[in-house]
Amino acid sequence: MKAAVWYGVKDIRVEEKELRELRDHEVTVRVAWAGICGSDLHEYEEGPVFVPVDAPNDLTGEVAPITMGHEFSGVVEAVGKHVTKYKVGDRVVVNPTLTYGKKHEELDIYDGFSFIGLSGDGGFAHFANVPEANVYALPESLTLQDGALVEPMAVAVQAVKEADMRFGDTVAVFGVGPIGLLTIIAAKAAGASKILAFDLSDERLNKAKELGATHIFNSGKVKPAEAVRKEVPDGVDVTFEVAGVGPTFQSAIEVTRARGTMVIVSIFARPIEWNPMMLTNTGVKVTSTIAYSPTSFQQTIDLMGTGQIKPQGIITSQIHLEEIVASGFEALTNDKTQAKILVELSGEF
Repeated sequence: MKAAVWYGVKDIRVEEKELRELRDHEVTVRVAWAGICGSDLHEYEEGPVFVPVDAPNDLTGEVAPITMGHEFSGVVEAVGKHVTKYKVGDRVVVNPTLTYGKKHEELDIYDGFSFIGLSGDGGFAHFANVPEANVYALPESLTLQDGALVEPMAVAVQAVKEADMRFGDTVAVFGVGPIGLLTIIAAKAAGASKILAFDLSDERLNKAKELGATHIFNSGKVKPAEAVRKEVPDGVDVTFEVAGVGPTFQSAIEVTRARGTMVIVSIFARPIEWNPMMLTNTGVKVTSTIAYSPTSFQQTIDLMGTGQIKPQGIITSQIHLEEIVASGFEALTNDKTQAKILVELSGEF
């Protein structure tokens, strides 16, 4: 089968790769659609971040080169002999998060985690073998293309849950790439009264406005703290840092009201410097999230299935696997009009 395989920085190759043997507790998914994530882009531009290169990953047993892709859906093609929940032909979406499973789900991911498609072979291929525990049924109200949006949407749902948002809260989002845009959608669904979005790209800010931001600001043209206080004099209740750089980290704290909450959603490629007195002097609480719990993943499917959350508007391009480097990774790097690019594998709906 054809697969997009990570070999190193700026070195992803679409090549023939044999699907490994199906294990007893796994299902084979015929991949329909797969999304390119910001995490994938990190691996392409400056990895390895999650990709194991020196030794096999503890949870997957795999080492680079690996097939990328962790946002994917498809149809069950085969089942291992110990699989009980799924049968051939079932429409499914994959939760790519792997953990040791020794603690309650709210703590489990912080006890060590890996990702299908980052730490081992994933969904940028025509077929993928995944554990039954990581497979979720897709409701009839959602297409397989919708299913490829569940994983990134779950990141945003988990972030909003971490913020303990209440109806009427005011919100600021720093960074409106795909996860920032989805965070806007989730915050709106959670009852935010004002959503102020910040980014350096006017194109992405316009998309943020389209998807629910009430105010948009180019961070290169305004001072975020001043812009926020013109709209919300005491500062916003909740801020989401989704850019992953020092200036936005500090701005996110500055625009948050006293005793408000700042949630770190982004992946930082390198350390940053900041003064903890920014918190001491304001009482701002900082929390963070990585991925989502299994409950949040299922809740995301349910919310999408009922139409309470609609992430489909973030899709900006659909490409074929053979185009994934030039029209996928390079496009996301150089073209700020791009948000979510989906890769068509079987293309089934």
